[in-house]
Amino acid sequence: MSEGHIEVAVRTGKARAELVESLLLGQGALAVTLSDSGDQPLLEPGVGETPLWDDVVLIGLFPGDVDAQRVRAALSLLVNPDTVTIREVRDQAWERAWMDRFQPMQFGERLWIVPHGMDAPEPDADIVRLDPGLAFGTGTHATTRLCLEWLDGADVKGRDVLDYGCGSGVLGIAAAKRGAAMVRCIDNDPQAVSATADNAARNNVDNRLVVTRGEAPGDGQADIVISNILAGILQRLAGELAGAVRPGGRLLLTGILAEQARSVIKAYADAGIHLEIGAERDGWVRLEGQRDALDSAAVS
Repeated sequence: MSEGHIEVAVRTGKARAELVESLLLGQGALAVTLSDSGDQPLLEPGVGETPLWDDVVLIGLFPGDVDAQRVRAALSLLVNPDTVTIREVRDQAWERAWMDRFQPMQFGERLWIVPHGMDAPEPDADIVRLDPGLAFGTGTHATTRLCLEWLDGADVKGRDVLDYGCGSGVLGIAAAKRGAAMVRCIDNDPQAVSATADNAARNNVDNRLVVTRGEAPGDGQADIVISNILAGILQRLAGELAGAVRPGGRLLLTGILAEQARSVIKAYADAGIHLEIGAERDGWVRLEGQRDALDSAAVS
């Protein structure tokens, strides 16, 4: 890295931390780190838990030629501009510091996310190799964890999977690692599409994973449909996402706060799939449902 980078720091609540992280990465951040904005202690977490402070500072490191005011304007869509600070920084070992914070993570019994260059704690497990800072999710956020834990225990082998709003591709790649026959990943962000394709190749599953850019689930159906995006978008796309589930297939939705669950459940009931809360973590819920195997309306 050359000297002269721009550091953009954002103070926000933990509920918006992942959105702010995604936005920073989408604006070209080389890495994003999180820290406590106050002095809140974090007690020893339980197994599989990743605690996060109530008030968070996210720091995005950008190349020195970034248009910092453009980044500030983009952030103003999510946070008060007064919570954003920008400063010039000299070169430091940012990548190494970032990697020191990122360790192998286990989800369920056999599924792990392990950074490149690190030894897997269980070499015979289902291992997704994914470096932090590559964009849009490395498994640390509660919603991503909820999906990965479900994938670890689900019957995925030989199934067709759709990951709508794929981000880094972590969920689609995990499904492939768990034995999915074919995984279709869709995202409307070109950087996410590129990140997913790169990550799939680095995990040697690109022969079973197809990634495309799109605003909607598109044509075709899958045995398992997964979407980890915002509740409002999930509601708007209820008909299309429900229709993408093959008769007898499963639908998995996250990115939903507990207080939003009822409205999302209603939207999908109207679209023909009954959803229930399968798990909850840090105020976020995972909704699960199955289409009736005899539902002719789901047949394309």
